[in-house]
Amino acid sequence: MRVESKQFLEELLTTSSPSGNEVEIQKKWMTYVKNFAHEVETDIAGNVIAIVNKDKPFKVMLAGHCDEIAFMVNYIDSNGYLYLTKAGGISPKLALGMRVKVLGKNRVIKGVVGVKAEHQGGAKDEIKIEDIFIDCGANSEEDIKKHVEIGDYVIYDLDYEYTLNNNLIGRGLDNRTGAFIVAEVLRRVSEINANVSVYAVSTVNEETNMGGAYFAGSNIQPTMAIACDVSFATDYPTIDNRRDGNVKLGKGPILSKGAPINKKINHLLENAAKENNIPIQYELTPRLTGTDADKIRFSGKGVPVALVSLPLRYMHSPSEIVNLTDIENEIELLVATILKLKGNESLKPLE
Repeated sequence: MRVESKQFLEELLTTSSPSGNEVEIQKKWMTYVKNFAHEVETDIAGNVIAIVNKDKPFKVMLAGHCDEIAFMVNYIDSNGYLYLTKAGGISPKLALGMRVKVLGKNRVIKGVVGVKAEHQGGAKDEIKIEDIFIDCGANSEEDIKKHVEIGDYVIYDLDYEYTLNNNLIGRGLDNRTGAFIVAEVLRRVSEINANVSVYAVSTVNEETNMGGAYFAGSNIQPTMAIACDVSFATDYPTIDNRRDGNVKLGKGPILSKGAPINKKINHLLENAAKENNIPIQYELTPRLTGTDADKIRFSGKGVPVALVSLPLRYMHSPSEIVNLTDIENEIELLVATILKLKGNESLKPLE
């Protein structure tokens, strides 16, 4: 990975992007893609759309959502402690004792999720969202309300780290890695005269309602779309491969198979992988994918979709893990697939 690209990935990973409050990260994504995109647009939902070859009628849409799971301040008690609700599928039991950032109305406030000491009985066996609270060191409700108000977002105070074997640990790798991937694919495609137009979209709200994907799909009306997200690596203890499948970190991007997925797009991806010696893996999505692909598919008159995912361990935990080689292989797979398109392909299953 070139130095500038790695720096951009790290910048995304150090920028807060709770679902519903993605403006800061979107500004950085937009600044980066302006260096090579022919056009850059935004929409009413908060998506950023970067385009190359807009004059080509065959439109390929790539969607990677930039938002991360988070908490929101739901209640402030008389002693200045903050109580929370969820913005996305965030687990309260993983929050105990974690340091957090409250994205306050004036500035970021540091805090910790309180936890009863084992000496005093310890935490409850079953932790619900209403059981956890944040201690920011405030002396009273009036004290904390100088900085924090109801609806402010709360994220974990964690940075990225590199570990053995080209692996990356971070908060919200789901799916700021996807936003990075679609930008990098567009950058490489912009350097070559492709036969199709490419719309790379950093989408919003995927973790809460997927509205960003629907807005983008309705506006662009693509010929085909590929959602770039993460999915479950199943190569660590406690996993049952008979139930959860066999997906490993470092063994390539994942293609989905199932009712939502257009088989012809998958064949294009598989052929590109074979011709370029890119390893791929598979997962099953028999009914829905649980990603932006579901909303894009139902936008406009209907859009044929595929899902290409990055293997990820410990999804929706404070410290997720992905592999940098998988990221590079996914970028190469998507670029190779796009560059092979002639612009007259039919994606109808019966043609």
